[in-house]
Amino acid sequence: MNPKAPFVHLVPKDRRKNIEFRRKILRLAHANRELQHILWLMCSHDPLFCINTFGWTYDPRKKVNRIPFITYAYQDDAILTLVKAVEDGEDALIEKSRDMGASWLCLYAFDWFFIFQPMTSFLLVSRKEDLVDKTEDPDALMWKLDFLHENLPSWLRPNVHATKLHRYNMDNGSTIDGSSTTGDVGRGGRRKACLLDEFASVDDGHAVLNATRDMTNCRLFNSTPKGQANAFYDMRENPGVANLRMHWTLHPEKAQGLYYSDEDQKYRSPWYDKQCERAAHPMEIAQELDIDYLGSDYQFFDELVLKAYRAEHIRPPYMVGELGYNEKLEPEDFSEGPKGRMQLWMYLDTKDEPPRDRKYTVAADIATGTGASNSVIVASDDLTQEKVLEFVSPHVEPYELGKIAVVIARWLGGAYMIWEANGPGRTFGRAVIESGYRNIYFRQEDKGLTPKPSDVPGWYATKENKLDLLGSYRKVLKTGEFINRSREALNECSQYVFMANGTVAHSRSANTIDPSGARENHGDRVTADALCWKATRGRKQIEKVARPVPVRSFEARRRIRRHEREEKQYW
Repeated sequence: MNPKAPFVHLVPKDRRKNIEFRRKILRLAHANRELQHILWLMCSHDPLFCINTFGWTYDPRKKVNRIPFITYAYQDDAILTLVKAVEDGEDALIEKSRDMGASWLCLYAFDWFFIFQPMTSFLLVSRKEDLVDKTEDPDALMWKLDFLHENLPSWLRPNVHATKLHRYNMDNGSTIDGSSTTGDVGRGGRRKACLLDEFASVDDGHAVLNATRDMTNCRLFNSTPKGQANAFYDMRENPGVANLRMHWTLHPEKAQGLYYSDEDQKYRSPWYDKQCERAAHPMEIAQELDIDYLGSDYQFFDELVLKAYRAEHIRPPYMVGELGYNEKLEPEDFSEGPKGRMQLWMYLDTKDEPPRDRKYTVAADIATGTGASNSVIVASDDLTQEKVLEFVSPHVEPYELGKIAVVIARWLGGAYMIWEANGPGRTFGRAVIESGYRNIYFRQEDKGLTPKPSDVPGWYATKENKLDLLGSYRKVLKTGEFINRSREALNECSQYVFMANGTVAHSRSANTIDPSGARENHGDRVTADALCWKATRGRKQIEKVARPVPVRSFEARRRIRRHEREEKQYW
């Protein structure tokens, strides 16, 4: 016997027996005030007994759409967890496959307090007001709440005064109100608990989090996934929030014939197979059924390409450590150590120096150095077109990072250097220029094979050329022209998604809830890697045209036009 549900064992879960049990209870209690009082007390001490004896749900897809609510095992656990969260004043999150009854469970948990505990106050929140309370709309939360009350026996039904977005229990003073998810939702009020329904779809989720934090100690976040760039995913990653996972495999009807697919490396069933056939896009399955946060975004890099690429090219670093340098920014010894910020995919000679029979390219993506995200310096071997170095740290300020990049470039025999000059990149660039290092990328037009550099150092990102940069990098990963051994860098590729405004961004960098988390993954390696390829490709294209034929010759111009056509056709 569960002390939190002391009477539910008396209720049969078999559908036919459950209906017979309900009829018998109602018949016996019809004119028996004492039994009515006993049943009321039993319900007040056991929410599962109350639901399975007197609860109903609604499903318009079924021939008989008014259905006795007979909870499955995962729903029993969910109800008790939600009730505990409300009682203890703690946040809880439900990540779910579609059609698992989660909204009904949250409403039943709130309604149990609403009926049996005096002076409680709750708030129901959804992304639109019509989804909270709309007359005669079964999708609205308040409609479901009214449905629960209408199907209770009269001696258990609360005496409710109902107005738009408001339900008041005149028997005990408890209230349940509704609201849409504006940035000021619930601000200024106090609640026992708050339900934030389908929270992953809320546009201003972080503002809602801020507004509801002081309103209540218990917020229930309920949603199917919708990528990682939202407040729901942040709360899911918060270790202080209880996480209820309702995957479709827990549902006995959906899981009939369950089997494991080696090809997909996941569980399937005949029901799941049918849903896949009906889906318009794999993202729909990832979002609605798989609880797959990555797959529920429109990924920029093809995951199948990345999977094959990882299998062929990923390697552990050959060496990990730190590169020393003096006040003149001259490189000194490389010291190995497991906590080093630099990883190498090349072997050093006896003097701790890289091979000198080739050229290198160095690229950097610069953060503020406050710990919010990583600053990254990478280097590639121009001969093999392989990434050979990766320096990563969230705590190096831009000016100091510029000096480190100069040291690395000198250590690599005077490598060509490129960096993103926007924002903190300006300070980085100042350090490079002040060091006297001049083998650097200067701002230029990206079109054509013989671009003319300006006197502005660094690469400046715009919406258009950032998309072009990442698109070119995506192409060479597919063709294998650029070899990247870093597992972390390839994992960051998986998290780049198309945004609603037509741009491409790392799904975590699009999220701003926690700007203080050290070593937060924001896709910084990808930008540095793409810049590294851009600089390497640009130099090779210039050499390819300039060396075989005179730059201003007909043949050179013909190659320029051909290249421009190829680039246009690719996009």
